[in-house]
Amino acid sequence: MNSLLHHITRPSTLKENAPLLIMFHGYGSDENDLFSFATELPEELFIISVRAPHAMQPYGNAWYAINFDAEMNKWSDDEQAKASRDLIAKFIDEACHNYPVNPNNVTLLGFSQGTILSYAVALTYPEKIKNVVALSGYINKDILPEHLDSKNYSHLNFYCSHGSVDQVIPVDWARKTPQFLENLNIKHKYSEFPVGHGVAPQNFYEFRNWLEDKI
Repeated sequence: MNSLLHHITRPSTLKENAPLLIMFHGYGSDENDLFSFATELPEELFIISVRAPHAMQPYGNAWYAINFDAEMNKWSDDEQAKASRDLIAKFIDEACHNYPVNPNNVTLLGFSQGTILSYAVALTYPEKIKNVVALSGYINKDILPEHLDSKNYSHLNFYCSHGSVDQVIPVDWARKTPQFLENLNIKHKYSEFPVGHGVAPQNFYEFRNWLEDKI
């Protein structure tokens, strides 16, 4: 099929109504990155790993541009990020229509820039999402709707983790997440691991056990 976003899949052992897990890679990577987790995740999950829409040179892809100014300060193209957020929301509808999955049991799993987008999608379109696994990212308030308190987030569940010595996204940014979610009455678990910008084995096992319990 001609899809909104290029993706690869691992079918579920269930023939219909399978819980859906959609993976979103980080900046400069591709759909194969997180897909390496697929063989270790519950068999009943229908897994989709998506490629970000913006190709980078010489290789890799991005959900939105990250630029550096003359002082080497990083800034995100928030308009591009919002466009990717909305594209992902449409892709979720497309996936639920085209694959034998349960539209009421959708989990997003992101890493880094993919996590930032996963947060934004869940907080903008909560009716489409059940769970979020947020690895090594943070909440960018500039790509969220203005009136968050007008939405119902009571059904959502977040697993959030970060490396305590992350050199790409400071752990202090991630540490603001639990209070932010608390204020919206969103159920969540937050963990830190003594690693940089990556997923430690114990981190993987913890989120896998969390996910098994939630699907």
